[in-house]
Amino acid sequence: MLLGYGPMDNTHREFVEIVAAMLAASDGDFAKHLDAFLAHAESHFGQERDWMAATNFPAMDCHVDEHNEVLKSVREVQAHLAAGGAVEAGRRLAQELVRWFPGHADYMDASLAQWMVKQRLGGTPVVLRRGVASNT
Repeated sequence: MLLGYGPMDNTHREFVEIVAAMLAASDGDFAKHLDAFLAHAESHFGQERDWMAATNFPAMDCHVDEHNEVLKSVREVQAHLAAGGAVEAGRRLAQELVRWFPGHADYMDASLAQWMVKQRLGGTPVVLRRGVASNT
């Protein structure tokens, strides 16, 4: 999920690591990992919101809306767990994050990364990927 903008790439690595930790957590530790994910997501999404605002990113509203929906879901699962609900709801959320994130990164975050690099350097980032087959 490298996009060619270092700060974003680093944050994305953290996102993947934290979701993986949620998936591997025991039932007793799951809520702690969900809390860590929420703290990461609030910071991660806030940083992207700040970048969008600072660069007048055209698709800011749509991007922020998607982030807000993720945060809403995380908070709902936190409340469910706090009320004694089954950890399975949290595991389903973590699985959904695994499904959602690659598409979000490939489309919304890639557009933001390209926009910011173009604003700053006048061109778009080039990302080299190993093991990707070419159609040529």
